[in-house]
Amino acid sequence: MKSVRADGPKVLHVLAPAREGGLERVVTMLSGIQAAEGAHVAAVLEPGSENDHPFVRGLESRGVPVTTIVVGARSYLREYRGLKELIARLRPGVVHTHGYRSDVIGIAAARSARIPSVSTVHGFTGGGIRNRINEHIQCLALRRAAAVIAVAAPIVERLARAGVPRARIHCIPNGFTHGTQLPRSLARQRLGISDGTLVAGWVGRLSAEKGADVLLRALAQTETSWQASIIGDGPERERLGQLALDLGINDRVTWHGAVSDAGSLFSAFDAFVLSSRTEGTPIVLFEAMDASVPVVATTVGGVPDVITDADAILVPSENPPAIARGLRTIKENPAAARKRSFHARGRLTSAFGDSAWVAAIDAVYRMVTAPRPQQR
Repeated sequence: MKSVRADGPKVLHVLAPAREGGLERVVTMLSGIQAAEGAHVAAVLEPGSENDHPFVRGLESRGVPVTTIVVGARSYLREYRGLKELIARLRPGVVHTHGYRSDVIGIAAARSARIPSVSTVHGFTGGGIRNRINEHIQCLALRRAAAVIAVAAPIVERLARAGVPRARIHCIPNGFTHGTQLPRSLARQRLGISDGTLVAGWVGRLSAEKGADVLLRALAQTETSWQASIIGDGPERERLGQLALDLGINDRVTWHGAVSDAGSLFSAFDAFVLSSRTEGTPIVLFEAMDASVPVVATTVGGVPDVITDADAILVPSENPPAIARGLRTIKENPAAARKRSFHARGRLTSAFGDSAWVAAIDAVYRMVTAPRPQQR
């Protein structure tokens, strides 16, 4: 579908992408749909990562124009100047920012060019004092955006408490474009999983808020036939490896690291576990639903708005025994698990299709670019 009319605003997306992640997949999907109407992406990268970055490669393969701005981790002034130059050259109708760093610098650059800015807040990670300070600075920047899109209802409340005017906050859950799943045998071959192995998959960034440690503790409480297949990398990798050793389950866990096009590999799993402590609208959950994989998920953030007990086994956060019980239920009653998975895929198609998602975002663009009535 078309994201904007031919006479609508041209959009410049701004983000500092990781190599893989939900935010990156959201921007790839959205800009790919908008590319026919002139959407452009500015990717802020650190030196050394610009030559073979998977996010940039993915955009280019979809025909999305992308400009890389290569600056050091704290070269904020250079980044600001680079964005200003790009905005001056492209003259977009809207600057759409994604993520803490881009919210702070991208919104400032757009305002200096008198171009309305829209931010999508994909979630807050919380955690240590440094993260909390960064999120406070981000919210101060968001107060100056023309509009803020929250991907889940709890984020709306968090933004409002932080002083972002409610009239500028729009709750638009992420949408999803159906992907291509590898056949189960090929997906297992790529991940090195042997036939007959009972596998609980986990996909995400190995950071505290994603709760991979909760999955490991749950695995230690399940029968030994369950193995864990963990895709992703991050700052918690070493600590998690030690935890698996301490729990005596190291031989039951496979660490795949970051894997390109991980969304095509969910067919390899017998169950998918989302053990997060906080979430927005997780794309990995959509990918599991798309692959018709039985799901065990914590009821955090926007997860309860995506799936119900008819679609998945929902459990409280920080509750490894509940996840372990969910995995046992999937093994003991595969027919019920298949029924939930079938229902979940239907819900994904009916409630989270990309057409309604992009139309809702387009409405926000039109609102912030509409001429203001002249005051008498």
